[in-house]
Amino acid sequence: MPRPLRTAIVGAGPAGIYAADALLKSSAALDPGVSIDLFEKMPAPFGLIRYGVAPDHPRIKGIVTALHQVLDKPQIRLFGNVDYPGDISLDELHEFYDAVIFSTGADADRALDIPGIELDGSYGAADFVSWYDGHPDVPRTWPLHADKVAVLGVGNVALDVARILAKTADELLPTEIPQNVYDGLKANRAREIHVFGRRGPAQAKFSPMELRELDHSPTIEVIVDPEDIDYDEGSIATRRSNKQADMVAKTLENWAIRDVGERPHKLFLHFFESPTQILGEDGTVVGLRTERTRLDGSGNVEGTGEFHDWDVQGVYRAVGYLSDELPKLPWDVESGTVPNEGGRVVEAGQHLPSTYVTGWIRRGPVGLIGHTKGDANETVANLLDDHAQGRLRTPSAPEPEAVDAFLAERGVRWTTWEGWHRLDAAEKALGEPQGRERVKIVEREDMLKASGA
Repeated sequence: MPRPLRTAIVGAGPAGIYAADALLKSSAALDPGVSIDLFEKMPAPFGLIRYGVAPDHPRIKGIVTALHQVLDKPQIRLFGNVDYPGDISLDELHEFYDAVIFSTGADADRALDIPGIELDGSYGAADFVSWYDGHPDVPRTWPLHADKVAVLGVGNVALDVARILAKTADELLPTEIPQNVYDGLKANRAREIHVFGRRGPAQAKFSPMELRELDHSPTIEVIVDPEDIDYDEGSIATRRSNKQADMVAKTLENWAIRDVGERPHKLFLHFFESPTQILGEDGTVVGLRTERTRLDGSGNVEGTGEFHDWDVQGVYRAVGYLSDELPKLPWDVESGTVPNEGGRVVEAGQHLPSTYVTGWIRRGPVGLIGHTKGDANETVANLLDDHAQGRLRTPSAPEPEAVDAFLAERGVRWTTWEGWHRLDAAEKALGEPQGRERVKIVEREDMLKASGA
């Protein structure tokens, strides 16, 4: 009787779990069957949902319910707190599995090459997100001394950063933020948040719902300058062809014509302002310089030569995420992705046998979480085609127990799916006395203990 198709998935975030789901729904799951092991460097699964989504977005975090249903399947095992390549290498994975799928995502900040970016008070959005989401591998404190803060970028991450900076700590207390984050935000001095985009309202990458959520807080006054509401032929064409872009533009138009209210925290959305320099004194941020831009007819912009200095003491760049290079795999430095064709890893013009990618490591950090399903389906379809055509490597130790023994020999202390349930229960127990759904456990060692590892 043929053995099940053994697949390792490195990264137990949405992309990796969607790939597992695609395998479970394939014909191979019926004959010869599938056996899937997910390897995750954190002690807990869910990746971006747990460590990249703002805590005041329970609607998005609700995706975990669907991911839970996948991981509950008996064909799947979870190995948390296992690092690639520190604990297990690509060659070693190929010893145990017919195929390996990498779904490691992107959690670093893309660089912004302007003078002053290195100053104290200049931060990457990804680092701030990791802090307020309780990532175990970042510092427990965050400097929130600035009264006025700039956020560079017009995507959803910029909105998240601006909203968290503008809200009060008590507004966020009902969420799952850990105690150290609540204490840090309680001391936050920011009263003015300025979000900057170099192009116009029609080119903003906000999701309509996320944009409107800015106005839901009783402490945040969202302000848009009427002079920033401008469109050229390219912008009008974008609005006509893209419903979301049109909805974003309409929301911004409505905010631009209303009177400024009395809410204590002011959040300004600036358009046609291109950051050119972060200003500093004695190594510390004291301002931001921007160049005013104008539309060129195509929806793009050009500089006007008019500069403005903004009085801010902190700058957060939210200009995109970047994946970490994966050892033993080819790498495209410019895009921050693994070269591939339909999820098949490509090196020197040839498919790397039995090796695949999906999610942001495959296509870059663009699109919403749900978009990774299409990636996973295509990657898994090509993996299964390679299996049917006999193109996969034959592992030398395909028995599931071989992986457990290998990790034990390495001294790896790993968590399991059952361990996640224990950790989940521990976090919910911490929240119960406060009337909260959960309080996230931050320290890695505490997570391991709670999971029983």
